[in-house]
Amino acid sequence: MMGTKYPLIMAAFAGLGRTEFAASFSNAGGLGIITGLNYKIGNFKSELIKMKKLTDKPFGVNLTVLPPGVRTFDPLSHVSKEDYFKYLEIAIDEGIKVFTTSAYQATHLGERIKEAGCFWFHKCALLRHAISAEKAGANAITLIGMEASGFKNPFQHTTLMNITLAKRLLKTPIIAAGGIGDARGFLGALGMGAEGVCLGSAILTTQESPASKEVKEKWLKMNVLSEDYHRKLYHRELKSTNVLSAAIAHQKDSFSMNELIETMMDEAGEILKSWGFTGDNITLTS
Repeated sequence: MMGTKYPLIMAAFAGLGRTEFAASFSNAGGLGIITGLNYKIGNFKSELIKMKKLTDKPFGVNLTVLPPGVRTFDPLSHVSKEDYFKYLEIAIDEGIKVFTTSAYQATHLGERIKEAGCFWFHKCALLRHAISAEKAGANAITLIGMEASGFKNPFQHTTLMNITLAKRLLKTPIIAAGGIGDARGFLGALGMGAEGVCLGSAILTTQESPASKEVKEKWLKMNVLSEDYHRKLYHRELKSTNVLSAAIAHQKDSFSMNELIETMMDEAGEILKSWGFTGDNITLTS
């Protein structure tokens, strides 16, 4: 569905999920994602046109649907239901084929996306929401484990439980998200039953990331083993966390996006070979 070299999809980032960053992800072999609400409607088309100049690879657009309880204090609360459709129609007209929705129910957008002959990927944190998204017709579902950064649900399971249970309960392709930042995490997600992996925190320290140099250095030095970090990441409240996922622990320097992804995929290939994988076959050895 994505038409990419690797089964990797970029997470949606409020503020940071911009054109140049998404283009670097697409050029590295994954599906770069432009977070639509980072742009005013009047500027959105020009950004999609710019993206086509920055990459000849596939890319997608995210539309984050704000939950009712969040709209009262979120800076994007001015975005109306009609505005979402304006973003959507602009993207459809510009030939976008993959749309991701997140944060809340998006069936109304999903119906229009599929009507236009495009693919609808919905992101959610709970299995019951994934089941609802499948019933609503989502073409793929991104399941976020509690290891992830961003907005948390107090009833969230770990990535391990989310994906292994989802594989039993869903027929729709699954994209794993939450704490994945290296080759073993990537292969582990596929082994649990995911068809693809969503990378978020792992790519925020790349050279192409819009985050400042100072912030990247702070992230790279983050102690994911500290009690303070643990409390901030694994809180059990309906709110966001202000630390990156533990996937950041796998990043030791600010590499280019291409170097990060190629290294991850090369290492995954070497691990598969060590397991006896050759071509399309796995030969078990004692």
